[in-house]
Amino acid sequence: MCDDRSVDSSIDAALVSATQSGDSDAFAVLVGPLQRELHAYCYRMLGSVHDADDALQDTLVRAWRAFGRFEFRGSVRPWLYRIATNRCLSILDQRGRRALPVDLDRSVGSDAQIDWLEPYPADRLDPGQRLVARESIELAFVAAVQRLTGTQRAVLLLREVLGFTSREVADQLDTTVAAVNSGLQRARAALDPALPAATQRVTTRQMGEAAVLELARRYAQAWEAADIDTIVSMLTNDARYSMPPVPTWFVGRQEIRDFLLSGPLACGWRFVTTEANGQLAFGTYRWDSAAAAYRPGGLDVLTLRRDGIAEVVSFLEADFAAHGLPPSLPA
Repeated sequence: MCDDRSVDSSIDAALVSATQSGDSDAFAVLVGPLQRELHAYCYRMLGSVHDADDALQDTLVRAWRAFGRFEFRGSVRPWLYRIATNRCLSILDQRGRRALPVDLDRSVGSDAQIDWLEPYPADRLDPGQRLVARESIELAFVAAVQRLTGTQRAVLLLREVLGFTSREVADQLDTTVAAVNSGLQRARAALDPALPAATQRVTTRQMGEAAVLELARRYAQAWEAADIDTIVSMLTNDARYSMPPVPTWFVGRQEIRDFLLSGPLACGWRFVTTEANGQLAFGTYRWDSAAAAYRPGGLDVLTLRRDGIAEVVSFLEADFAAHGLPPSLPA
């Protein structure tokens, strides 16, 4: 019987040969299946969908231009990740890390210049990616990764999320296996304390699909009815609420209650259930009397625990179109 891996390798070898002869269609076929995972990797490294777009585009352009020097050893994947990693590290050298408001000191002023973490659209994820890769797109993980140095991010993601060997990572980073293993230990030591006890995938599986759908229905209905008591009752005691790019954030039921009553709940709202970063999310729409329609208010990404909603991050400048959300809702 034929070995599927041998067949795939033979096909890739033919595509590599054609690409090195200048066949752009062969190049597109060769790299096409890897583009989603490459984009997700760049997002984890950079914390920005837009920066990931640029990094992926640069990676493909550089790969095409350098393909004549590529030495095929069974797969083009490690080589593409080497290029993508170098591009991401160059971008990180040019700016500071991205963050969420809760990652910052609460005294940060409203005029502070901060690069904010961006939400990741559900349809950008590769459905075939293994479980650990999908869990590592969740907000808590991506935010924690931003605290690492660029090299530590690359080592952690390449080894533990993407499954490359220490030898492969060492080759990609032009370093030694010992340095990779040491970097992974340091990255893990810095990352682990910042991560929740359970991922959102584990939590929602434990809750069950029906319970998550019911929670989503109740939460949206409570906002649309301006029912502050129900909204607050659905929060955990230590819940957090933030709205990047506004650096202010609120913690605990009472603080969140006071904030919502101070302004947001005076508006009329409509909520559309969606998903971002592998988590329950809502496209929120605020009534605009001048337009006689509901206009985008923010993309709210929720973090759930068994005892309620532990965090709401309302991305006020989210690209609704990128998340498959309509530009407005009728009255």
